[in-house]
Amino acid sequence: MAGPVNGTGRMTRLALLTAIALTIFMAEAQIPALTTIPGVKLGLANIVTVYAVFALGPGDALMVLSARVFLGAVFSGQMITLVYSAAGGLLSWCVLCLLKKLLTGEQLWLASPVAAVFHNLGQLLAAAAVMRTWAVMAYLPYLVIAAVIAGLFTGIAAQALLKRLNKIQK
Repeated sequence: MAGPVNGTGRMTRLALLTAIALTIFMAEAQIPALTTIPGVKLGLANIVTVYAVFALGPGDALMVLSARVFLGAVFSGQMITLVYSAAGGLLSWCVLCLLKKLLTGEQLWLASPVAAVFHNLGQLLAAAAVMRTWAVMAYLPYLVIAAVIAGLFTGIAAQALLKRLNKIQK
């Protein structure tokens, strides 16, 4: 990636990535459930988060993620999802930041499934706290399988995006 973008260019880039992630999130919300297991979805907006961590860095990625999670809850009219999305997103972001230190841009596709698993774990931990029961953890094995499959797809897409945008910037 070319040198860092500062000032107005940086804010424009962050706003654009947030708008893209929010649009993907809202479009995906219109897709019928893929399974009867609650919480299973593709998580296509996470393509933007994975890309942002690897291309822009943890701080900028956290800003995009936070804005998308908050605005997604507001625009969907489901403010309770803010708790679950924030918990999952934050745990996923932490894992992505650690993996960024271990993996290259060519291995980005490996980071996404791991982050997706932790995203689901964060959501289940939030659900356990809200509902005051550990019974929700029974969904974890199913969500891990779904996270790995969806995470591989989003990781491959994020890696392709990173590669393509790096070519454009050169």
